[in-house]
Amino acid sequence: MIAVVYSGSKSAFWKISNEGKTIAECTIPGINPCLNDSKQILYSLNKTNILINYAESLKKIYVFAAGASSVELQNSLAETLGTFFKNAKIRIKDDVYGASIAACYDQKGIVGILGSGANCAYYDGKKPEKNNYGLGFILGDEGSANHLGRLLLKNYLEDKLPADLKKQLEEKYNLDRAIILERVYKKPNAQNYLNSFFDFYVENRNHKYIIQLIDLAFEKYFNIYLIPTLVQHPNEEVHFVGTVAGNFQDRLRLTAEKNGIKIITITKEPIYNLLNYYSN
Repeated sequence: MIAVVYSGSKSAFWKISNEGKTIAECTIPGINPCLNDSKQILYSLNKTNILINYAESLKKIYVFAAGASSVELQNSLAETLGTFFKNAKIRIKDDVYGASIAACYDQKGIVGILGSGANCAYYDGKKPEKNNYGLGFILGDEGSANHLGRLLLKNYLEDKLPADLKKQLEEKYNLDRAIILERVYKKPNAQNYLNSFFDFYVENRNHKYIIQLIDLAFEKYFNIYLIPTLVQHPNEEVHFVGTVAGNFQDRLRLTAEKNGIKIITITKEPIYNLLNYYSN
């Protein structure tokens, strides 16, 4: 019996398989060793009945987590999970590694991540190439859900939103300037607060102003992440993974076309491909 886990900073998706068949699945808060300590992670595991029920039966667990980029962080996360899943061999890699397998399996390609965070890497069919991206929600993540949240709140605070969007945003989230600044600068988990506004984008996906914000975010992503990667690895196929990419495929493909780039595949939920890969 195995489990495959794909985690951004916001959510960790778990699928449990026995002899190639999915027998259980669940979603818990994100497992990011840069943001979550062992106490927080174990608290989430101990609140999830599905994981409690299968904890002793699992023999292998493949975890692909945002923030698990160094050997030290991978070992630390494996040790934490090992105290809960006592009979399992646990393999930890970062989310870029998982996204690369989900998009390309054993083939070469460039993989873009646009989910709660953002990243991009060349994948040689075995492992993703190291890069200087992955700077997190404060210094990076352009094009991601938390970047879109920042754009929306900044435009709201600067009174640039159209009246209909402003009214809807205030009614849905009970916003004012003091609340926003406190949640972003004083309270913990600011990245999850910013991510929470992604649903507003989905609900208003046809609004002209929302489309402008999405296009602006995607253009920044292409300029900062994808185009420099393509310069280093020309003529490689381009794939995307993540909820932002999956929900706004039309805008993402339009941005790609404007930059003379063809996107081969867009995978909204990589956990399914990862489970298929490791189950077989």
